[in-house]
Amino acid sequence: MQGFGLMKRKKASRWAWLLVVAMLFVMVFRLPAAAQAAKHYTELQFPPLPEIQVPDYTRYELKNGMTVFLMEDRELPLVSGTALFRTGDRFEPAEKVGLAEVMGQVMRIGGTTEHTPDELNRLLEQRAASVETGVDSSSASASFSALSEDVNEVFGLFAEVIRQPVFAPDKLDLAKKQRQGGIARRNDDPDEIAGREFQKLIYGQTSPYARTSEYATINKITRDDLVQFHRQYFHPNNMILGIVGDFDTKQMQALVEKQFGNWPANPQLQVPPLPPVSQANKGGVFLVDQPQLTQSYVQMGHLGGQLNSPDYAALSVLNDVLNGFGGRLFNQIRSRQGLAYTVYGFWSPRYDYPGVFVAAGQTRSDATVPFIKAIMSELERIRTEPVTPAELAYAKESTLNSFIFNFADPVQTLSRLMRYEYYGYPEDFIFQYRRAVEATTIADVQRVAQTYLKPENLVTLVVGNAEAIQPSLTSLGNGTKVTGIDITIPEPQS
Repeated sequence: MQGFGLMKRKKASRWAWLLVVAMLFVMVFRLPAAAQAAKHYTELQFPPLPEIQVPDYTRYELKNGMTVFLMEDRELPLVSGTALFRTGDRFEPAEKVGLAEVMGQVMRIGGTTEHTPDELNRLLEQRAASVETGVDSSSASASFSALSEDVNEVFGLFAEVIRQPVFAPDKLDLAKKQRQGGIARRNDDPDEIAGREFQKLIYGQTSPYARTSEYATINKITRDDLVQFHRQYFHPNNMILGIVGDFDTKQMQALVEKQFGNWPANPQLQVPPLPPVSQANKGGVFLVDQPQLTQSYVQMGHLGGQLNSPDYAALSVLNDVLNGFGGRLFNQIRSRQGLAYTVYGFWSPRYDYPGVFVAAGQTRSDATVPFIKAIMSELERIRTEPVTPAELAYAKESTLNSFIFNFADPVQTLSRLMRYEYYGYPEDFIFQYRRAVEATTIADVQRVAQTYLKPENLVTLVVGNAEAIQPSLTSLGNGTKVTGIDITIPEPQS
């Protein structure tokens, strides 16, 4: 019996060995075929991307003038929505800068006439839901998210926050203290200093697009100011509502009607005209001296344009020629000359007021002047020398290949449709843009570079250690005068 067991083990071992040999045989003879099939990445060919389809949606208006977008998405049991109101902190009074932001916060955290702040928070937390509000430069918004099974209750709370906020005084005090804390810390980050002060140099210190809140402006804000700001702008005929998610359109229409249909329009609604915009400083070199820094934060640029410019697509291609790992600024200034940690330059338009063109980056203190000169050289080169066919192809492909990410999910698509409605853009604006990018030529890129890039208007701001910047900024040429910027924070008044 013992010999029989030994023979069985030898036989099993032989079969196992034959199996291993067979597997190796297959792998060896498959490897050359796989190796022969491998190609260099430049030889790979891919089928064209499928045509992008915008999901079906419903747009309609309530009798009170409120515009509604509904887009079903049954992939997950979730529903979310956003309301936009035509306002913004650009309309707040100059002596109370910060009012709109504070109002946007306290509108949510201050509770409603039906629920205290704690009750509102508890009801939302029990349902893993959220309701948020806020005000930025050019709009105010309120949003909600909820499981589809809880959407009736959460949407009711969402409507309450919009229509019936109480602006609790203790929550106003909390919001003001938070803003005051932000003022005290606003000079801690040199990158933030550069961004803030550059906007002031372009738009002007008192412009609604650049001014900053101070202790004095925050201290002047009262509860009555919040109530008045809300009363002026929060009306159904000044509102766009968009909802996306797992719902039936007819049932959602009924829910919207229930919560907002009886909200009366304001026939006297008036949204102020947009603040005028002009470039405050045309040219000049400015310095924020920060002796503790070992590097410089540089921003250069001038006033830009709007998204509805007929040259927006060509300017976008120009951006891609300048930027990214394959762009001129990175290749020339960072990789070849070693002058920058980061470097970028782009035309940054806005929907309804002029944006900026900015070229910026971070560099060693002793490389500050060479860095600035290198950027100016590249801007001049793109104005005077046509881009190469390879650069044009790369820039266009970068934009077109990323186009599909504009439709990553229905929430993103609906948000864009709402923005177009809000700013008066055509609903197919993004497709018009894609077609214009496809048609952009080398001549177009050079034309927009010559038309829109204005070296004579370039404002140069440096946040860095003045003593360590050698050669000094005065060596930039043409009798350069360097203007210091004082960022001292005014002390709060008792």
